[in-house]
Amino acid sequence: MSSNLRSARKLLVFLGKSLFSILEALIFVLIPRPRKNVAGEIVLITGSGSGLGRLLALHFARLGSVLVLWDINTEGNEETLQMAQEAGATRVHAYTCDCSRKEDVYRVANQVKKEVGDVSILINNAGIVTGKNFLDSPDELMEKSFDVNFKAHLWTYKAFLPAMIANDHGHLVCISSSAGLVGVNGLADYCASKYAAIGFAESMFVETFALKQKGIKTTIVCPFFIKTGMFEGCTTKCPMLLPILEPDYVVRKIVDAILQEKMYLYIPKFLYFLMFLRSVLPIKTGLLLGDYLGVLEAMEGFTGQKKKV
Repeated sequence: MSSNLRSARKLLVFLGKSLFSILEALIFVLIPRPRKNVAGEIVLITGSGSGLGRLLALHFARLGSVLVLWDINTEGNEETLQMAQEAGATRVHAYTCDCSRKEDVYRVANQVKKEVGDVSILINNAGIVTGKNFLDSPDELMEKSFDVNFKAHLWTYKAFLPAMIANDHGHLVCISSSAGLVGVNGLADYCASKYAAIGFAESMFVETFALKQKGIKTTIVCPFFIKTGMFEGCTTKCPMLLPILEPDYVVRKIVDAILQEKMYLYIPKFLYFLMFLRSVLPIKTGLLLGDYLGVLEAMEGFTGQKKKV
């Protein structure tokens, strides 16, 4: 077969597969994807001691999953364990883990593999925010943001991805942020860490695809500010378009995206349109839009998570 014929054949195969993938995507826009069964799946959630992590644990408890709960807050994590058991979970395991420390992640991961089994759904949810302008942010807090919001993803993947590859089965969930899609005034280190998390998750999706690991799925979640206390004091000028989100609503959307094996989930839907506008509008127009939506002043009233006395 001549090289020209081989090239033509490759082009036709590419065009055929591409057309099929586009048609498939259009069909699933009209008809929701069938939801997968996660009963018996070992689901690890970082940052499970409160907020989104706790709510995710309760949802997966009701779906019959085996839960592995990681948090640096032992007391909060034990509370989540009890709540998950009350929600119907029969197998729940809570571990105290500082996700910012590589050694701690690897140590506890080995415990999980010995005591529970191979994690099949990994949800990197743990996150922290400095909430200060860049020049006012202490170096140690910025480093901590990267350790928790991004580097922890590296270590958990290193710990649990090999078994997923061996089994050609798994789901990697990155809880990022709308601040991982566009720079936000007053969130420089947070944005950078969330951008990094998205870039890493996308790269690993492509890497597993190149390895022909069709059974390993990826979901990347980018919500606007959520009423979990983490962004206490933050505001929005346009609650109809960019509302401060209710945690229960966000968690329902995340679980639904995981069950339907969606790659990307932006909340609210207006973020999809904003990302399109960002790619076509002049920079100055984009800044004017950000000012109109209140994004430039969103962090002015930030107080952050209130510590329990």
